[in-house]
Amino acid sequence: MYVIAWEFIIRAESAAQFEAAYGPAGEWVRLFSNAEGYRETRLLRDMTDPLRYVTLDYWRSREAYDQFRQTHVEEYKALDERCEQLTARETKLGEFDNP
Repeated sequence: MYVIAWEFIIRAESAAQFEAAYGPAGEWVRLFSNAEGYRETRLLRDMTDPLRYVTLDYWRSREAYDQFRQTHVEEYKALDERCEQLTARETKLGEFDNP
């Protein structure tokens, strides 16, 4: 299992839109669902800072994720640009495996 973790600091007025885009039925999940190796995305909200979220994207392997990115480069870029307005900061926390 390959997991990518992202941290987002959202704009206060964008909470509902952010959760809709990044949540379990959101635009990112719909895009990722086009890939054979995609497993799930978990959206977590910080309990002490309501503007801080973390996403965990689960893939069968890094190769499956890389294949998805190559195949869907334009769609990924367009969605990323649309969602950029919802956040004040986006930070990739890392890539992990589940041994």
